[in-house]
Amino acid sequence: MTAFPRIPVAGPDVLPPLHVAIGADRAGQEYKDALGEYLHQHHLVASVLDVGVHLWTEEAYPQIAEAAARHVAEATVDRALLICHTGLGMAIAANKMSGVRAVTAHDSLSVRASVLSNNAQVLTFGAGIIGLTLAKQLAEEWLACRFDPAASAARKVLMIHDLERTGRTIPPPVS
Repeated sequence: MTAFPRIPVAGPDVLPPLHVAIGADRAGQEYKDALGEYLHQHHLVASVLDVGVHLWTEEAYPQIAEAAARHVAEATVDRALLICHTGLGMAIAANKMSGVRAVTAHDSLSVRASVLSNNAQVLTFGAGIIGLTLAKQLAEEWLACRFDPAASAARKVLMIHDLERTGRTIPPPVS
């Protein structure tokens, strides 16, 4: 299996701030603007990169998802938050970018597991599915989660990486 670079694990009091991309299509623009403002003020966010959509543009959700996922894949941001009507199309499009793991999550358990168990860097919401208050609460929980490369989930994330890279999972050695 391919090894991921080891990153320091910090306790909850010393979590490093994240660089976050945010984007939405027209259906999620109101949420994007509100969540972007929320992220700009959050102590666990170092910077926010708005990849659109903007009042003067007409990009479709695959274009927005690609822009955000490309920033994640190129490590110019740590994570991305994307919003469309259901969150599903954004996740599907972002997952087409090599090395990116995107999930749609509308509840606390799924948000936490997406990071802690799956090392997902992209979270998508559906503005037609959840309210803005819940979206802010879930974003708060998402920011507070960090993947631990020493956790038992790391082996499974490496298997996903190998599947993407080679087209198959590489079985663990037999003991």
